[in-house]
Amino acid sequence: MAINRGLSGGIIHRNKSNGPHFSIVVLVLLSFLVFSILFVGRGLLSSASNDQNYFSTSSGKQDLNWRERLALQHLKPLFSREVMDVIKANTDDLGPLSLDSFRKNNLSLSWNFVGQEISAGKNTTSAQSKEVAANAKRGKQEDNSHEDHSNFFESPAKLERRKLREKRREKRAADLVKQDDDVIVKLEAAAIERSKSVDSAVLGKYSIWRRENENENSDSTVRLMRDQVIMARVYISIARMKNKLDLVHELQNRLKESQRALGEATADSDLHHSAPEKIKAMGQVLSKSREQLYDCKLVTGQLRAMLQSADEQVRSLKKQSTFLSQLAAKTIPNGIHCLSMRLTIDYYLLPPEKRKFPRSENLENPNLYHYALFSDNVLAASVVVSSTIANAKEPEKHVFHLVTDKLNFGAMNMWFLLNPPGKATIHVENVDEFKWLNSSYCPVLRQLESAAMKEYYFKSAHPTTLSAGSSNLKYRNPKYLSMLNHLRFYLPQVYPKLDKILFLDDDIVVQKDLTGLWLVDLHGKVNGAVETCGESFHRFDKYLNFSNPHISSNFDPNACGWAYGMNIFDLKAWKEKDITGIYHKWQNMNEDRVLWKLGTLPPGLMTFYGLTHPLDKSWHVLGLGYSPSVDRSEIENAAVIHYNGNMKPWLELAMTKYRPYWTNHKGIYPTKAAFLLNL
Repeated sequence: MAINRGLSGGIIHRNKSNGPHFSIVVLVLLSFLVFSILFVGRGLLSSASNDQNYFSTSSGKQDLNWRERLALQHLKPLFSREVMDVIKANTDDLGPLSLDSFRKNNLSLSWNFVGQEISAGKNTTSAQSKEVAANAKRGKQEDNSHEDHSNFFESPAKLERRKLREKRREKRAADLVKQDDDVIVKLEAAAIERSKSVDSAVLGKYSIWRRENENENSDSTVRLMRDQVIMARVYISIARMKNKLDLVHELQNRLKESQRALGEATADSDLHHSAPEKIKAMGQVLSKSREQLYDCKLVTGQLRAMLQSADEQVRSLKKQSTFLSQLAAKTIPNGIHCLSMRLTIDYYLLPPEKRKFPRSENLENPNLYHYALFSDNVLAASVVVSSTIANAKEPEKHVFHLVTDKLNFGAMNMWFLLNPPGKATIHVENVDEFKWLNSSYCPVLRQLESAAMKEYYFKSAHPTTLSAGSSNLKYRNPKYLSMLNHLRFYLPQVYPKLDKILFLDDDIVVQKDLTGLWLVDLHGKVNGAVETCGESFHRFDKYLNFSNPHISSNFDPNACGWAYGMNIFDLKAWKEKDITGIYHKWQNMNEDRVLWKLGTLPPGLMTFYGLTHPLDKSWHVLGLGYSPSVDRSEIENAAVIHYNGNMKPWLELAMTKYRPYWTNHKGIYPTKAAFLLNL
């Protein structure tokens, strides 16, 4: 590091090996030296030279003014005798200080002098400077013990003090930098937290803040018009605040024109031919507004308010969407309703002798493959039966036991009379004809008929708005009022002469032969099912109220859940372990819905706790009614795929990529009734 000074035209270099801080020290000392000379003058230096201690502040110096005393006080601890002699010799005529006089004698070996040689005009070697150099040399020879005092730059104590001062400066600088970094980190963390509270859905399909490659709308003209619309709304709000009504009116007119020209366009090619003119006109009024109204704080506040308003709208729309999707999932499409009505009429027009199914002798044969299907949806039940038969290796050994309600009994019979399942056996029953299934025997039926349950379902004080009612709508599903949903807990009573039965939901599609399930060793368990738990979801604590002591003392909250929809039941073991009795016990305890909400899966998890054998996951793949991310290979390799969720395949809100697996079996019957499927 070099230090350039115009005192003598030379350059002093500090050797790099001794650190850069020496250069700073020399700068400070030389600057202080020059100002000291200017303030003190010749008289001060003469007094300092003649005094025995060079810097005595005794009473003999009382004639010095306050500037001189102050300078003496500061010069005393800084300079050696040789340095002061050089200063005195070179300031006799108040001329410039020459570095040449102490280049060899006064600088430590760690300093080198480089640059042009000092000319005679600028630095003539006077007798005084030679005498000073000779005296300095003699002083070194007389007493080597004072070598540190004769050379200011090599004093160890002063060097150590300088090092300490430098370290303190560096520490203070580092602390300041660290404080700045901490402030920046805090600001960034606060910004990140604020950004988390902004739902990304607020930005919708278009946003001026999204990166180009993430924006679905890459057409520049459409983007420009949308940006203009946003800024026009901002300036309208500001103009109203400032009572500029003319500008408000003009902005509103241009805004309406731009919105009409933009319409529902998502690409430049969709824009109206007048769009360029509208853009130009809007640009002019926005420029005018900017000149009159622009205030960064106000614009930022308006944009933030617009963002918050859009966020609230999105939240409200999400609630409405949830409500409407749940409502749609619980309604029957017109086509299916009309199909059921026409089939019912046709059935009751048939003579009694033509209403019977063939091969009724197979219904109680335990050596055949029996299926239980409880449904009030004719079309859904037909897909389950048709897909099972289509993949069966021996269709003649398969027996389907269908149970429906009184309203759909005729339609279900008529459908399978018109579309018999090949060589398989089928039988349809009416749940209302099970006389043993009454409120005195069945707790859930008694609860469904109670005033408290009716009040829960039908009380007028329940939320009726779209947003308020969405949270509890799924617990007031009409299927929970039907005994068809709870009949799965009474399989031995419905089929007393069977040993094993495969229970199927009506929202599944069979893709492989299922006879292998009858060969699975359940190891003494009652229920064979596919587990659904992951690392932290679909476990018991998701379904049951573990704050209740009856639940917490009898069940493990981390126990793995399993799925209804495809279950192989050992009816012999069922009877031995009195599964129906266990179900009745828990159902009686849950009359006030304190153990679980409505539904059949929670009581099923409790009833079959410790009595369920896990099946291989390839037997049963779930999620096609709610999850868009089910792996395609898992679907293709599954024996049964399940549309559990609200997006049933027979509804318009079904996911299109999963729907073909179901519709491929919808029109499998080549009969005169096939046209009804198109309703």
